[in-house]
Amino acid sequence: MTLTVVVASVLVFSWKLLGYLIPQRFITESVQRFSERVTVTLLAALVGIQTLSGSEGLVLDARVPAVLVAAGLLLLRLPFIVVIVAAALVAAGLRALGF
Repeated sequence: MTLTVVVASVLVFSWKLLGYLIPQRFITESVQRFSERVTVTLLAALVGIQTLSGSEGLVLDARVPAVLVAAGLLLLRLPFIVVIVAAALVAAGLRALGF
């Protein structure tokens, strides 16, 4: 699974690099939409992998509620620093409680 993420990251990076090197007239609307979707999809996959995976496989610990809190606060369009601090406090609080 890690190899897949690394390969996908390299592909997305090369895709973005090509976007800067290729003249605008050669980039169609469908290629541009595809490029945007691939980047967002890869980022979502990385967040999911980092949140739910551990050395033993699927792990449901304090990271899951922290990410859910962060997602909710981002939907409310709060400042990023507030989102980070709130998610860190949730994770720290749950870990202090033994979760």
